[in-house]
Formats: sequence, structure tokens, C-alpha cells
Amino acid sequence: MTIGIGSSDWVPDACTLPTNEQPLRVAEFDEFFGQLVRRFVRAAPERLDLVIEPGSEAAGRELAERETQCCSFFGFGFGTDGDETVMRIGVPTAHIEVLDAIESRVAHLLDGRGQ
Repeated sequence: MTIGIGSSDWVPDACTLPTNEQPLRVAEFDEFFGQLVRRFVRAAPERLDLVIEPGSEAAGRELAERETQCCSFFGFGFGTDGDETVMRIGVPTAHIEVLDAIESRVAHLLDGRGQ
């Protein structure tokens, strides 16, 4: 899979979401990443931690729940680190490239905000 960080081409081939719905889901993730993620940490090759805005956990959980219905290889978790809310995204080793693309997308969107 070739992935451009400035585009919506990071949808994995394993995604079972109907093709016509994929751009809408990508836009939802872009909105979430661009507006509600403060920073990110690549905790492990198979895990990306997103520090999200206070009060945005419900939105993250709802998006994560819908995403696991079409891409069951994702594992999402939520927790706290001190007073910060963290959304954890995990994938099996076979899907690290997808997580790499998500990390690149988050970085691209945060750069656009000047962070």
C-alpha cells in the first residue's frame, strides 16, 4: 500500500467498510485528529498513543467502536496519564504499516495547526 500523508489514501486494504463510505470515515478521523489530539507518542511499533482534549473521550470511543466494526484488527483503549486522557491505538504486527500511516496523518494535521 502506498500512502500519502497529505491525502486520504491511508485506508487499509483489509477495511470492510463499503468503498463509498471510506472517504466519510477518513474525514471523521481527520476531524478528530486535527481538532481533538494534543500530541502523540509512538509507544511501540504496534501502538500509537494519542493525548486527546479533555471531554473528548466519548467522541473517540464512538469513532473507535465504529472503526472496529469494519477493521477488526484495530485495538482501541482509553486511559489516563496523570490528568491527561489517552486514546491508545494498537494493531498486530502485520498491520504496522497502517499504524505508520495514521501516525503520519496525525503529525501532518498537527503540523498544520502549528504544533
